[in-house]
Amino acid sequence: MIILGVDPGINTTGYAVLRKKGRELKLLEGGVIRGKSKETLPLRILEIHQNLQDVFDTWKPEVLALEEVYSHYARPETAILMGHVRGVICLCAALHDVPVASYSATTVKKTVTGNGRASKNQIQRAIQLEFRLPELPEPPDLADALALAVCHAAHVRA
Repeated sequence: MIILGVDPGINTTGYAVLRKKGRELKLLEGGVIRGKSKETLPLRILEIHQNLQDVFDTWKPEVLALEEVYSHYARPETAILMGHVRGVICLCAALHDVPVASYSATTVKKTVTGNGRASKNQIQRAIQLEFRLPELPEPPDLADALALAVCHAAHVRA
């Protein structure tokens, strides 16, 4: 099974492609989609869409693991922006007939570290250990995308 994990962000969107075979996970590709500049929201969303299209076309994932939208009431604009980004990510999945599995941040953290309130650094360390990486995955958006894919792998049979 090929799993695509995506950590949505308007400025930096992390993505990771894993192959799950039995209990074994293999990292195929990981990276981030960054805006070339501070473009308008429609142009930024277009950039995310075009870059994700390339990932879908290259790896042909069977499922997309995506973080659910969560925002503090003090920052509703963040939730709205994330809704836009999640929408374009879901559109990419739909255009490729790929189902979307959504996970809360606490579920991802608990699955990867055993602690639903783990810090960004703890997520990075857990991912580093999981894939025997020589360094912490940077930026944290990449580690979060890897964590989403690992979380999905842990919750399905394949």
